[in-house]
Amino acid sequence: MIRRGGLALVGAFALSVLLSACVGGVAPPPRPGGQSPPSRGGEVPVRQPTPATPLPPVAQVTSPGAGTAASAGLTRGPDIATLPITPDSAAQALAAFRLSCPSLVRRADVSGLTSGADWQPACAAAASTAPGDAQGFFTRWFEAVQVGDGRAYATGYYIPEIAGSPSYRDGYAPIYARPDDLIDVDLGQFSDSLKGRSIRGRVDGTKLVPYYDRTAIEQGVLQGRARILGYAVDPVEFFFLQVQGSGLVRMPDGRVLRIGYDSQNGRDYTGIGALMRQRGLLGPNQLSMQGIVAWLRANPDQGRAIMRENKSFVFFRVLDGPPVGALGLPVAGGTTVAADPRFIPLGAPVFLSMDRADATGLWVAQDTGGAIKGANRFDTFWGAGNDARAIAGGMSARGTAFLLLPVGTLDRLQGGAAGGRPASRR
Repeated sequence: MIRRGGLALVGAFALSVLLSACVGGVAPPPRPGGQSPPSRGGEVPVRQPTPATPLPPVAQVTSPGAGTAASAGLTRGPDIATLPITPDSAAQALAAFRLSCPSLVRRADVSGLTSGADWQPACAAAASTAPGDAQGFFTRWFEAVQVGDGRAYATGYYIPEIAGSPSYRDGYAPIYARPDDLIDVDLGQFSDSLKGRSIRGRVDGTKLVPYYDRTAIEQGVLQGRARILGYAVDPVEFFFLQVQGSGLVRMPDGRVLRIGYDSQNGRDYTGIGALMRQRGLLGPNQLSMQGIVAWLRANPDQGRAIMRENKSFVFFRVLDGPPVGALGLPVAGGTTVAADPRFIPLGAPVFLSMDRADATGLWVAQDTGGAIKGANRFDTFWGAGNDARAIAGGMSARGTAFLLLPVGTLDRLQGGAAGGRPASRR
């Protein structure tokens, strides 16, 4: 994912900022000396949502422990023509779907739902569909399917901008490229039962061992192993940029270094917001991204230790174009959504009916995230800038999700006729 991942929030906070943490502003803190930068004024407040009433799930399905969409249970959803899809949302989703089609027809779908051939008719039709007919396109070529119980939870992410430097000063955080000794292992090559699963690590003698965790990396273990792209002035801001998976690093001369996710150390992601809540570290007035950042800065030693409990560490590459998601394709604010590919085929459209209006609509799954796991768990992407930060910073929506699959897919999966052609609509 461009972040990624992600990014996610802990439910009781109802704040996506704990995982899709947004950090505003780029003014560098006082240096040298390594002091914690003061809390800044002028932070962009979270956008207050417009409430909405989500559609109810079409069936109550219980599938504890399901590892893929195919095992979670599938239920036919409402006719797509009845879903409140706006013309603009449909046109934007059509453009994103068309861009995703080459990946859809050639990638292995680890959800167990589709093959590349299933998507070919819709992709061929998408190539010649005008934006003005986008609503009709989705109505003709897709059917809505509920995965599992359909109960969706969505957070938000965006592209942050932080202060950077081309050279090191005391307290700055290195921005690392992918280490030379980081190894990706496709476990499916060793066992059919492990298809779709992978791990990362490093070779130690004759053994493959876990890669270094955040603590070891911050203590300098990557010296000589990974190129440094630049330095982040504020380690707290850099921590949350890693959570996002991409961002802009503004240098003192005004030059902007655009960085994007390249890899990760293979360690599990831990949301620090959950830890801080469980330990009673945040008061009633601190349940915001600004409050979390202020606490981390006011308690630098304890804050550093908490951040290191998230052992996941992201490595970056320099981007010379727009931000890209897990498919290697440009992502679009208000249209791209991150999802778990075990439950949502990457590139597939998804309709979210949520309890806030801005999250409700047609999205396209073009990204993934380390914290975006399980059926009906989504992270909505909002682009860059103050508006994106304001929306993503407060995004915490619940409702119902319907996956859009090529017409006939559900019948085939449930033992009926094979699909692939548009069905008649009543």
